[in-house]
Amino acid sequence: MSSDSGRLNAQDIPELGSKRSGRLVLEAQGLHRNYGPVVAVGDLDLSMSEGEFLTIVGPNGAGKSTLLSMLSGAMRPTAGSVSVCGDKLDFGRYEWRHRIGMLSHQGFLYDRLTVEENLYFYGKLFGVTDLEDRVASRLQRVGLLERAQFEVRKLSHGMRQRASLARALLHDPDVVLLDEPYTGLDPAAAVVLRDVLDELKDGRRTVVMVTHNLREGLEMATRIAIQVSGRFAWEGALQGAGWEDFESHYHRVVEGRV
Repeated sequence: MSSDSGRLNAQDIPELGSKRSGRLVLEAQGLHRNYGPVVAVGDLDLSMSEGEFLTIVGPNGAGKSTLLSMLSGAMRPTAGSVSVCGDKLDFGRYEWRHRIGMLSHQGFLYDRLTVEENLYFYGKLFGVTDLEDRVASRLQRVGLLERAQFEVRKLSHGMRQRASLARALLHDPDVVLLDEPYTGLDPAAAVVLRDVLDELKDGRRTVVMVTHNLREGLEMATRIAIQVSGRFAWEGALQGAGWEDFESHYHRVVEGRV
């Protein structure tokens, strides 16, 4: 990388695959989703091994949230397939859902249930056995144990986000998908989230995070992808480059100058 140009050069972008190792956990082949004439995600391929943390960045409307929805099984692709631990997602079956934890804008929480009731509901849905201990430990980890008996509708946005994170991790999934997890968090809550994300980098879990927070996203990632117009316009690793350098590179990619 040239320090005076502030740009990532070709030699700073490694060939992905040359250093990949470990069990293949998450794979998408020819993933495509369109809404009438509008293509949200176009023929996208992705493969991730156990322990990898992929951060996806890109402009609004690039199809990032749609991609996560298809990877989670929440949205059917128009074409293509998603596999988790070698098994293709079958929308007619539910056994694979315990392998995936998803934090999205919707939150998937019931407003008129308490935080604790929501977690018990999802715990039973996923067949969690040590449910009482698991609920308490997850709420403790996200700093909501004292709010366990609050109805979700009475929580602030940041607290709802933390409750959603506890729900997403309740069943100890192999794959964790995070859609803009920092949105609406105050500084204290952002620290809690960062600590939880650090813990997810345990070598066992595979994580995909979509974020507009370049600095946080890059510090977490083992791999980075820039998504533009439904496709990965660039994918690689920073190899020691700072986030300011990557920010310059990001804008060049989005503007089509790379």
